[in-house]
Amino acid sequence: MTNEAKAILMIMSRILDYPDRTLLEGYPDFEDYVNEEVGSVKMGNEILERIAPLFKMPLLELQEHYVETFDYKDKTGLYLTAHELGDSRKRGAALIKLQKLIVEGGFEYHGKEIVDYIPMLFELLAHAPEGENFERLYRRLAFAVDRIHKNLLDSNPYHKIIDLLMMFVFEAPEAEEITLLENQREKADLEELPYPMFYQ
Repeated sequence: MTNEAKAILMIMSRILDYPDRTLLEGYPDFEDYVNEEVGSVKMGNEILERIAPLFKMPLLELQEHYVETFDYKDKTGLYLTAHELGDSRKRGAALIKLQKLIVEGGFEYHGKEIVDYIPMLFELLAHAPEGENFERLYRRLAFAVDRIHKNLLDSNPYHKIIDLLMMFVFEAPEAEEITLLENQREKADLEELPYPMFYQ
């Protein structure tokens, strides 16, 4: 992975986290980071142009927009195993495996989110050692990011930001790989319960 790709992952790990006052006041820091870590001026300008609209929004509006875009959304949520497995019991085992991978990468995660939180996994991937497990994590994230990207409206300011990941970091998965992963997903059981129910 190129240094530019790693830099973009680090930027996205913060931009795609829940926005707060620190984020909105931190645009100059993002500018400095891009200028230091992204060798291509054209790429650097593209990154800054795409993230800039977020910093011009009032904080409350940005937070509401973030929640509407990502929170509890099946196709645009920010949890890796939800994209892979849906509402499946297999998610528990998948989360345990991810926790082991985080330890293997020498990464200490103290956030409030569970271990398949995509912004945190971007940071892990940016610092991870080379190895088959992390190459697989890269492909898994490529699938999730591609799925989010395809399900965001062009008018959504986060669409242009996710687009950066597909332009400079991830390769879109092949159709066969998408089909295979989609077939593993389980939908939530939303059928009506049989009423009346009697308890002994």
